Amino acid sequence: MKMEYSYEDIPLLSAIKNGDEKAFDVLFKKYYPMLCAYGNKFIELEDAEECVQDAMLWLWENKEMLVIQSSLSSYLFSIVHHRAINRIKQQEVKSRAENYFYEEMQSLIDDTNFYLIEELTIRIQEAVETLPESYKEAFVMHRFKNMSYKEIAEILGVSPKTIDYRIQQALKQLRIDLKDYLPLLLPLLMR
Repeated sequence: MKMEYSYEDIPLLSAIKNGDEKAFDVLFKKYYPMLCAYGNKFIELEDAEECVQDAMLWLWENKEMLVIQSSLSSYLFSIVHHRAINRIKQQEVKSRAENYFYEEMQSLIDDTNFYLIEELTIRIQEAVETLPESYKEAFVMHRFKNMSYKEIAEILGVSPKTIDYRIQQALKQLRIDLKDYLPLLLPLLMR
């Protein structure tokens, strides 16, 4: 295979292999912008810059073992290309893991909400059952059967004002009995 080094890359690569930090700085400054722009075709610029820095660091750390069978620039572009592809694969795996975690957490939250609502329903039923009969009757007809004060008053043979009083007293007692659940109950109790 024919070597395709640019004229200035041959002594540069030789100096780097011998541990010349200044030669490495020259190489870094020469190729860094081009490699970042190339990597940015595949991934975000910040990720591309990181890939290029990793590639350059790898090159420096492995300088004694370097065997480049193409041009130095082709070799560097190839390294950056592979690192960018690996970054894409890592991001896909991370994205899949985050989606899985989100779905599992959502399922857990839904289960928790289900049990909380089930517990809340039981607590409401228990609290309603402890109300005095006249309060309970008016409250259930109004809140759970959506009947107006006037309709309830006609059925029970009392005035709408009496129904209003009974419901207000029921709400007052329920607020006390269900104080630990109040944030969840506000929509029910404020109707």
